Amino acid sequence: MSQRSNPNSGGMIGVSQASTSAPSGMLREREVVRNTGRQAIAAFLESQTCYSVLRTSGKVVVFDTRIPIQLAFYALVEHDMQAAPLWDPNKCEFVGILTVTDFIDVLRYYRETGTDVATLATRSIADILADEGILSTVLKKVVPARHACTKGSGKMNYNADQHSYFLAVDADATLDRACHLLHDQGLDFLPVMLPSDMRVLATVNYTCVLEHLVGNFREQRRLFEDTIFDLGIGTYGDDVVVAHSQQTLHEVLRTLHVNGLSAVPVVDEQTKKIRGVYSRSDITFLTKASDAEDAVSNLNLTLDVLMAQQRTDVTTPDALHTCSTRHSLQSVFEYFAQWKFNRLIVVDEEERVVGVVSARDLVAYFL
Repeated sequence: MSQRSNPNSGGMIGVSQASTSAPSGMLREREVVRNTGRQAIAAFLESQTCYSVLRTSGKVVVFDTRIPIQLAFYALVEHDMQAAPLWDPNKCEFVGILTVTDFIDVLRYYRETGTDVATLATRSIADILADEGILSTVLKKVVPARHACTKGSGKMNYNADQHSYFLAVDADATLDRACHLLHDQGLDFLPVMLPSDMRVLATVNYTCVLEHLVGNFREQRRLFEDTIFDLGIGTYGDDVVVAHSQQTLHEVLRTLHVNGLSAVPVVDEQTKKIRGVYSRSDITFLTKASDAEDAVSNLNLTLDVLMAQQRTDVTTPDALHTCSTRHSLQSVFEYFAQWKFNRLIVVDEEERVVGVVSARDLVAYFL
């Protein structure tokens, strides 16, 4: 059952007393505490290496670029992985990353161009990544405007295309270095390498980093008493992109791509109340397909049909979790420790969407 903001259920984060407004005489003290919290985590990121976020046991899938892209996708699904590094045997080096969403976007390209999807069965990963028509459209990286570095900020956002080159970090590099690579280069996944033999140890993302931060700072309540809204963490108001349950999957996937988003809140078109969340990496429509042609046909399904087929296990990172603008950063930390979500949908008292707070937003606040 999705974690909904029902006043009679425990699905919404409990509001901290710290969310009440503070007297003017305490503003300076709260500013000092706020800065202390940010400095503490910044120092922690500098002191920790990438080894610290690697699991004690795990697996890494690496794809030879000569294998069929359909086979690569099925391997990702079978191993329950979102991304895998790509190895070019001719160059004897890693050349990029392939994700579950890449395959979904390729199917989108076939639908939009009217190309015979049956030909996809014979195309290798290398074939797809050499196709300029695909690279310049559905696989073209878009970074959300709120994450693009502003002019004069001192940080460059290169809008890195991990289909064209391989960007990784050494395992002994600091977590601060890894976080800045993720953020400044607009990455979703970052391979961690063993410098001595160029072996990929893992592929990390913002959720991995946030889990490490929460595990070390969730007890330091006083440092994070301000609300996520007051701290400017997340996206709010007119900048929030939503989808309606009667929209087709193809329409929603295109909206996600052009806005550089990984997921979108799904709302009722009449009441504007939250109904769920749809993730770009959701493969429900693929698992229900008998072949590639059927999968392309399923892009015409509406979200309400697909959401009825989704997993309802709340332990999945993309399950619906909600909060309000009054929740403190500490309460969000506590909630993340329990559910390991990829994002929180911020709702008002009527369960209408007013914002979105992602794992990326939470980590970026401390950079």
